[in-house]
Amino acid sequence: MARRSFAVLLAFCAVLVAVVLPAAAQTQYPPGLRVGLTAPATMTPATRFPGFEDADRKAAITILDMPLAAMEGLERSAFAQSQTEVQNLKREAFPFETGMGVLVTGTATENGEKVHKWFLIASSATGPVRDLATLVSVQVPDKAMDVYSDKVVRDALRSVTFRPAPVQEQLAMMPFKINDLAGFRVMSVLPGGLILIDSVEDDITSYPYMIIAIGQGAPDAANRGQFAADLLAQSPLRNLRLQSSEPLRISNGAGHEIRAQAESVNGKPVKLVQWVRFGGSGFLRIVGVAPEQQWDGMFNRFRAIRDGIEPRG
Repeated sequence: MARRSFAVLLAFCAVLVAVVLPAAAQTQYPPGLRVGLTAPATMTPATRFPGFEDADRKAAITILDMPLAAMEGLERSAFAQSQTEVQNLKREAFPFETGMGVLVTGTATENGEKVHKWFLIASSATGPVRDLATLVSVQVPDKAMDVYSDKVVRDALRSVTFRPAPVQEQLAMMPFKINDLAGFRVMSVLPGGLILIDSVEDDITSYPYMIIAIGQGAPDAANRGQFAADLLAQSPLRNLRLQSSEPLRISNGAGHEIRAQAESVNGKPVKLVQWVRFGGSGFLRIVGVAPEQQWDGMFNRFRAIRDGIEPRG
């Protein structure tokens, strides 16, 4: 009987602990970013920038998600900014959830108020998430340090972690949607655009691929052909040779089509098509590129993707 009573007491205590103890803090990722952290409980996801903020106390965490190639530039710009704007400058190696970074700390004066600043510069070159560099910036007014102490901020920075690119989140943030991927895979999502590829490998020098992007500018009808040609001339392809260039209605809107031949960056012959659909103050650019021997089988797939693109309502 005593043993049974003890078991009942243990069960009751377990339930009580589950009710009383708060849920463990979870990593939060700003929409579309590969970088996240466990933000202080008094901060909420920001709507004006990628990160978190306490608008009442004017404290903020800003997260930049960049390719690994940007690491050197991030370090240079962060240190340059720190040298000119931040006093009491300190640098240190800083271990975090998934690696080792560099932490720069100091203070600055903004609008007559003392502000504490932290800059975590980190990268991911190995593991499941590669080709990633990040700059996580924290700023806290001196009068909010009772809530966001150095320990609180460091705990948040120590929780920085990475995830694979959240493709569906990123696609949902695009100003357009694609109703038919025609067998292509999303290789990369960029600001204002994306790259699709017809392979499990991320190698646009060997496999058919597409670039879909929006841009600013609305040339008049007489200049659309030259405008489209100028866009195509900016591509990294070699020995570009135009085969045709003509106005074309695309999804009931004014557009222009250019077909061309070229060489990829590794010298292989390719064929390509560029469609530009014009709007009131901008344009949608769609480029399909394929190795020459695959062109006949790819063109209709390129066109299927083109016809399945529509603006988000």
